[in-house]
Parts: sequence; C-alpha cells; structure tokens
Amino acid sequence: MTTSQVITTAFLLISITLILFVSPSLFPNHHHPITSLFDFDDPEDLSLFRRASSPSSRKISHLSFPRPIPLPKVAFLFLTNSNLTFSPLWDRFFNSSPSPRLFNIYVHADPRCGFSDPLGHFHGRLIHSKPTERASPSLIAAARRLLATAILDDPFNFYFAVVSQHCIPLHSFDYMYGSLFGHPVSGPNPNPFRSNPLRDPSGFKSFIEVLSDEPNLHERYVARGDHVMLPEVPFNRFRVGSQFFILSKPHALTVIKDRKLWRKFRLPCLNNQLCYPEEHYFPTLLDMMDGDNCSGYTLTRVNWTGCYDGHPRVYQPEDVSADLVRSLRQSEGDFSYFFARKFAPDCLPLLMDLADDVIFRD
Repeated sequence: MTTSQVITTAFLLISITLILFVSPSLFPNHHHPITSLFDFDDPEDLSLFRRASSPSSRKISHLSFPRPIPLPKVAFLFLTNSNLTFSPLWDRFFNSSPSPRLFNIYVHADPRCGFSDPLGHFHGRLIHSKPTERASPSLIAAARRLLATAILDDPFNFYFAVVSQHCIPLHSFDYMYGSLFGHPVSGPNPNPFRSNPLRDPSGFKSFIEVLSDEPNLHERYVARGDHVMLPEVPFNRFRVGSQFFILSKPHALTVIKDRKLWRKFRLPCLNNQLCYPEEHYFPTLLDMMDGDNCSGYTLTRVNWTGCYDGHPRVYQPEDVSADLVRSLRQSEGDFSYFFARKFAPDCLPLLMDLADDVIFRD
C-alpha cells in the first residue's frame, strides 16, 4: 500500500468516526425519536416509587394504631397544566360534609404553567411536579407521581381519584364516599374495615374505563411502531380508556410498582394523532394484572359529541342548569357519575349558584 493510499484510508476512517460520534443526528432513529424534555427514568421518581411500594411504608403498627379506628379515606389527585379554576366549587364539595375529614388532596401542576391559588384552597397541597405534555408519557409519569405521594403521605388513603382542572363534582362528598365503600359516612357501623382494619380493601373494584373494541384500536397499538409493544403487550391484550379514574389501593400499588409495561408505554409515538399514552397504559396494565377487579367504566362523565382534535365537548355558561347536572349524573353502570368534564371557566359563578340546592343535594 502506497503512502497516499494509507493517508486516504486513515482519512476515511477518521471521517466515519466523526460522522458516527459527533453528528448522530444525521442518522435519526426512525422507530423511537429521542425527546429531551422529559426524563422518564428520573432518579427522584424511581426513589419515590420504591419508597411508596416498600412494605415498610404501608405497614401500620398495631401498637401505634390510633383509637378510635379511622375510616378509610379518598385521595383526590388533581393533574393540571393550569390554575384550578373550579377550586371554590371543590372547596364547597370538600367542606359540605359534617363528617370527619375523610379525604386528602394532592395537586400535580406543570411547573411551567405558573400555578397560583389566590384563595388558598389548594396551594398547600402541591406535590413536587414536573413538566407534562399532551400525547406523551409525561402524563403517565405525573399520575404515578401523584399515586406514590398519596400512598406515602397517609396509609389510610384507600381510594385514589384522578381528576383534571376541568372536572366538577356532580354529588356531595358523602354520597360519593358511601357509594365507593358501600357504607354511609355516619351510622351505627360506618367503617367497612372495622373488623380487620389493617388489611387493604382488596375486594374493592377500581373504576377505570377498559375498552377493547374501539374502531381505531390497532392504529393506536402501532402508533410507536409495528412491533414495538411485543412481547410484553400483544395486540389482544391492548386496551384504551379514559385518563381519569378511581383506583383502589392495591391497583395504585400495581401502577407504581410496574416497570415492565412502563418501559413500553414510555417510548415516544410516531403518530401523535392516535397516541395518547395515558389512555392506553392504565387500562392495559390493570386489565392484564387484575381485570376482574376493574369496573370497565369510569365515574367521570365526558361528552364526546362534536369532539375536536381529541378534545371533548366544553360546556359553556348557557349550558349550565339543574337539568344538565342531573343528566350528567345518569349512567348505564352500577353507579351514578361522580364527576364531569369539560367546563369553561366562565361556568363557575353559575355552578356555585347550583352548588347547595342541586349539585350537593343528592
């Protein structure tokens, strides 16, 4: 080999090395484009999930168990990228019950939204939050963060209701509580766990929509690539549903313990028009893990009539009436709807006028 050939060969090798390592953007990954905004293996999140799912974090000592035995609680998990416009209505909802405090509130607000709470209803309940974005796994991560925080915060949180800034309550808290636990808040024996208070309510269902017959189910399944979900999620086990649900404690723990399916659903989508990870991950995971204890329907009413760009109908002030509230409650399931969305911010004064005489009068 001549000197010129050696020089040419060396030049080619150096050029190839520079192209591969200095300019990887010239060879994009067509299956999984890289997104830099979100870190889905955030060490803080992993630490939070480990602590929340460890047996020691959920154990209640017999010696320290308070007397009288507390009632189980409902954790309300607000997932928002804006201010909570309807916080006065929710505050009325939470304070409408004469019973002891049987709920906790947790808010995950996208830190980029400039969240404010001038009335002081929710600001003290903000959890450590990270950016969220539509059609990305960040909404799954945020919901998991809320669940883990609520589990760690209070061992008596037994139901976990994920709601948005556009949700409103359709019933009083006492009505919702009695429906969930099958016992009224007050009465001769209101505590469904009094006979064995240290156990989780494993017999209680989660209220989550689980659909397997959507017209575009296959397009949603392959939105990350034709074979990306295999082998963990075959097409016949893939499900879709609403991102707003009420989970029992065992199912909340299932969500934060999961690593296997999360590795699939956190992958970026190639077709964002049909890929809404938060509507896929939760129903698929829970149906695969414990479908018998999932209701198959959600308790949050959404009107998809005339939907646009994946968004449901937004109720305007002229729509708000007592008849609307009563109609939104009606369900084909075993339970009346507890919540409804979406409502425009201008609806708040009219909803407040209906609060005592209609919404919270069951």
